[in-house]
Amino acid sequence: MKYIVWDLETDHSATDWCSILEIGCILLDSNFKEEQRFQARCRLPDDRVPTATALCINRTNVDLLTKSNLSHYQLINQIEKLFKFWSKDQPTTFLAYSGINFDSEVIRKEFFKSLKDPYIENTQNNVRHDALNVVRAAFAVDDKILNSELNEKGNVSMKLESLARLNGFDAQDSHSALVDTENTCNVLGLIRQKQPNLWNEYLKTASKQTVENIMKSENLFTVTEYFYGRSRLFLTAPLHPKNFIHPIYKWAQVVDLRFDCEKLFSLSYNELKAKMKESPKFLRTVRSNKAPIILDASYAMKVDPYNKLDPELLRKRAELIKNNEKFANDVCNILRENAEEKMQTQSQEDPEPEETIYTGFASPKDKFLFTKWHEADWKNKLALLDKFEDQRYSYFGSRILFNEAPDILPKDMYKKIKRKIAERILSTNKEKWTTVNDFYVDCDNLREDDNKMFSFKTVDEKLKFLDGINDYVMNLESKYQDA
Repeated sequence: MKYIVWDLETDHSATDWCSILEIGCILLDSNFKEEQRFQARCRLPDDRVPTATALCINRTNVDLLTKSNLSHYQLINQIEKLFKFWSKDQPTTFLAYSGINFDSEVIRKEFFKSLKDPYIENTQNNVRHDALNVVRAAFAVDDKILNSELNEKGNVSMKLESLARLNGFDAQDSHSALVDTENTCNVLGLIRQKQPNLWNEYLKTASKQTVENIMKSENLFTVTEYFYGRSRLFLTAPLHPKNFIHPIYKWAQVVDLRFDCEKLFSLSYNELKAKMKESPKFLRTVRSNKAPIILDASYAMKVDPYNKLDPELLRKRAELIKNNEKFANDVCNILRENAEEKMQTQSQEDPEPEETIYTGFASPKDKFLFTKWHEADWKNKLALLDKFEDQRYSYFGSRILFNEAPDILPKDMYKKIKRKIAERILSTNKEKWTTVNDFYVDCDNLREDDNKMFSFKTVDEKLKFLDGINDYVMNLESKYQDA
């Protein structure tokens, strides 16, 4: 097993709408020793407005936004080529810090919008995991595993910069993609060294199928969760193997063994539905496709409240839960009803194409066309746009052409695309994406707040930086005002 540890810097925190600005990644062998590394930056596409805060965090000034050698499309192509090359010889685990919820989502959505297979991390024998999940689990098992500091709420800080700095690594240029990648390797390397017997246990759940197999084969185990600023261990048992997955969200469901399951079994359907809304919750969710940490039952049995209960009683509860098919069916039916009720209250607006990655896979024909499209020159790319069965790919392809080769677009098509971009970025409404107005408000707030210094050494340095990116957005606004 090889490892690819990686990090992205982006212009926004919303994964549907952000753009990749920089990537850093390191290839490690099975002994966690570095083999190769890669770093690249790209220009920001002209159809997107960045957030001022994100640019301040990763120090992306106006020159970096506009003068990098690579366009955004070219960077996406390089990332795909690199990930495929590094993972071609043997199964590879992809690791990013807090990556499951951010970096992985960004890369999936940028590949989706670039007419590529989005699931490069967890196909072709590859799996993905989350370095932050590993760190949190390591602290749950041993809260002295690494040198750490307390945050403002009095909890151990899990920020990568903090852990790297306190354990002797150079964190001065944190929020640079390659530095964050190096420090992810450093922090994970320490955990691997200090908890060698747990390392493979932490990573075994990188596959959704492995998680579900554990649910089917084991009666009880420890799951780790992180909330209210603390890592916690729960002793749990899965529902009956025929019905242990949430019917809508497809995540495994387990019961906390501190609760008397026989009392739960005795509840009527409506009483059980009410009980499921109470806190503390007897039912816990194991997000099967999000690299949860599942450990041997002995770890949770050592901590409160499970260490105060008879181990034989806990094993008996687990067996009863695992064998009660009616209880599992009732729980899953209630979960379905609750999810359907929630969906009825959600916005009925049609989603934008950028928000639809999980509404369906590309057809075999469109997958075949992806390869042809990328191999074609710009004029033939244009000719292939109307061949896609799914109109989302025609839309994404036209946006790539607008940014990369606008001169080959017919005038009416160019104007139509430009008008659509203008409607988005010049909107004065509250939108999901960043508008020009959003940027100006953010930038003005940062100018006036001397407490938000990020890594700038002086106020003048910060103001000069903000003036530069403000000019960039003013030019962008000017470009689209006549659309």
